[in-house]
Amino acid sequence: MILPQQIYDAATQAATILPPPETSHTPLPTVIPDIPRIYFQTSSEVGHRTLWVVCALMGLSSLAFYIMAMRVPVQKRYFHIITALVTTFGFLSYYAMATGDGITPHAYIAGRSKHGVVTDIVMRDVYWARYVDWSLTTPLILLDLCLLAGLDGASILVTVVSDVIMILSGLFAAFSRHKAQGWGWYAIACIAYLNVVYQVGYKGRHAISSKDNRTRTLFASISLFTLLIWTAYPVIWGIAGGARRINVDGEIIAYAVLDIFAKGVFGFWLLLTHDMLARTMPSIDGFWAHGLSHEGVIRVSLTP
Repeated sequence: MILPQQIYDAATQAATILPPPETSHTPLPTVIPDIPRIYFQTSSEVGHRTLWVVCALMGLSSLAFYIMAMRVPVQKRYFHIITALVTTFGFLSYYAMATGDGITPHAYIAGRSKHGVVTDIVMRDVYWARYVDWSLTTPLILLDLCLLAGLDGASILVTVVSDVIMILSGLFAAFSRHKAQGWGWYAIACIAYLNVVYQVGYKGRHAISSKDNRTRTLFASISLFTLLIWTAYPVIWGIAGGARRINVDGEIIAYAVLDIFAKGVFGFWLLLTHDMLARTMPSIDGFWAHGLSHEGVIRVSLTP
C-alpha cells in the first residue's frame, strides 16, 4: 500500500528532475496541467527471497573459507584470508539489502505528451549497497589474481584503482538525472574495465609465464572465468539500470547469479586448487606471519 507521505515524497523528488518552465509574455493559461502520474518499481517477494538465499550462501562460503584457512600454515594463508573477506563483505551487503537497507528510490521521466509536458514519472529502487560491496570485493578478487600471477606492485595499484573507478562510475550512472549523463558514466566505467582486462589478461599472462605449468594453467582458467563473469555485469546494467528493460526482481536475480559465481565459485575454485598446489605456492613471512619481531620494534628513548 502506498501511503500519502510516500506520494508527497515522490512528487517532491520528481519535481527536482522536471525542467524549469520557459518564461514568455503570453497570458497565463486558464487550465492547470495535470500532475504527472508516479509509478513505483520495487522488488516483490521473489526478489526479497533471492536476497536472503544469496545472503545465506555468502555466509556459509565465508565460514568454509575461514575453516580452510585454519588448515594451512599462516605463511600460505593470504589467499584464504583475502577470499574469505570477499564473501564476508558479500554477506554483509546482501543482509543489508534483504533487511531493507542500502536501497534508495530514484526518479526518472518515463513519458511526455506531444507538447513535451511530463506525464509519467517512475520511482525505481536503486540497490546502492551492492556498489559498496563491489567497491570492496572486486579489488580483493583482483588482488587474488595479481598475487597468483606475480604482477609487480605498480601494475597491481593501477589495476585496483581502475577497478574502483569502474565501480564508482557505475554508482554515479545509477543515480544520474538524465540518460546522457548516465550513459556517459557508463562509458567511463567500461573504459576503466578495459584497463582491468589489459592488466590481468595481458600483463598477468606475461608475469605468470615464469612459473610452473600447473600454476599457469590455474591462472589462465580462473582469470578467464572471472573476466567473462565480470563482462556480464555491464551488460546487465545496460539492460536493467540503463535501458530499464527488466524489472527490479529480474535485476536482483541477475546480479545474484553473477555474484554467486564471481565470489563463491571463484573462491572455492581458487582455494581448493591452491591447497593441491601448496608446495609450489610462495610463502609470506615477516610481519604477515610473525608480527613485529624484536628487530622491527620502534624504540623510543626518553634520555637526552
